[in-house]
Amino acid sequence: MTDIITLSDSRVAAVTEQECGEPLVDLRGTPVLRIDPRQADADGGYAHLRLGALRRLLQAQALLPAGIRFLVVEGYRPPALQRRYFEQYAATLRAARPDASADLIRELASAYISPPEVAPHVSGGAVDLTLCTVDGTELPLGTEVNATPEESAGACRTGAANISVEARAHRTLMGEALSAAGFVNYPTEWWHWSYGDRYWALLSGAPAARYGPAAAPVRPV
Repeated sequence: MTDIITLSDSRVAAVTEQECGEPLVDLRGTPVLRIDPRQADADGGYAHLRLGALRRLLQAQALLPAGIRFLVVEGYRPPALQRRYFEQYAATLRAARPDASADLIRELASAYISPPEVAPHVSGGAVDLTLCTVDGTELPLGTEVNATPEESAGACRTGAANISVEARAHRTLMGEALSAAGFVNYPTEWWHWSYGDRYWALLSGAPAARYGPAAAPVRPV
């Protein structure tokens, strides 16, 4: 993976944070966005993004052709949940590669789940999403959202060659809109885009990340 900067790269961890204080906003209060519940957590964090990221997501959606919308799968992720996801996937990799070093396992795991200490989702600036029609029917983008490298034969990578022409066109459409709005993509996951976090800062050349770890939203009573 020498052509891709993964989230385990020391350059990501070296990015400084200058927390701007933007709040997490519940996307379920934004009627123009469609929110999918497949990654819902008990506190509803999955449906939250930082205010600046939400504004840019709305800008990106406005650039999509008529009849096509974003389907948001997951935004904010609590640190404990992020750690559990990372450790579970790393354990799967260790079982498959018992002779691999700890550093290699961390590198491989980071291609799919971010190390908790630098995770974009924990900042509230990352969003996993796909495209759908106005009625919510998902468009083909080559794999399911959250498909692992193993089960997708690498087709989860944004630039993967082993997807259909139609899926490639949809990835391009989504990428152009999100990039124009200021998001950056994690290239091992076509569905993962972020703004304001350490990875965004490194790839965009920003002097610092705008978002550190976000405080979890208050659970409704």
